[in-house]
Amino acid sequence: MATAKKAEVIAETRGDLERAESVVLADYRGLTVQQLGQLRKRLAEREVVLKVIKNTLIKRAADEVGIEGLDPVLTGPTAVAFSWADPVSAAKVMTEAVREFRRMEIKGGILGRSVMSAQAVRSLAELPGREVLLGKLAGTLMAPIQQLAWVLSAPVGNLARALDQIRQQKEQGA
Repeated sequence: MATAKKAEVIAETRGDLERAESVVLADYRGLTVQQLGQLRKRLAEREVVLKVIKNTLIKRAADEVGIEGLDPVLTGPTAVAFSWADPVSAAKVMTEAVREFRRMEIKGGILGRSVMSAQAVRSLAELPGREVLLGKLAGTLMAPIQQLAWVLSAPVGNLARALDQIRQQKEQGA
């Protein structure tokens, strides 16, 4: 590969690393062209891009961005999945692909500027989606307000029940 082409790949990879919510690195040996195409299609549906990049070029781009600790991960052929929208998407799809194709292996990943182990990527894949997490957060934030409303309405409800009982007693006595 010519030096100009390498510099172009490094610059593009650096830009991808800076923009990505998360990155998953995997060994794709053993996958057929058809399986790799299926994987790319699944990833594209979730706004994730899969690229095959030389390890030395990934290392240089990561160094320029300030990501350290990728050396143990960068061995053998490497497919890099860049997730643009959701930090969990790439991990989910790549983990599903490992289970389905049984020939891929997740090497590790990057979340923010931190390098993750393969186990951390699998743990990230087990998290619920962004929408589910936001729903749980909204429910958690609403709980104290709902409890406050219930506590404030309880005395009024108790008063109404007491007045109703007094009314019933007077009707029975009359």
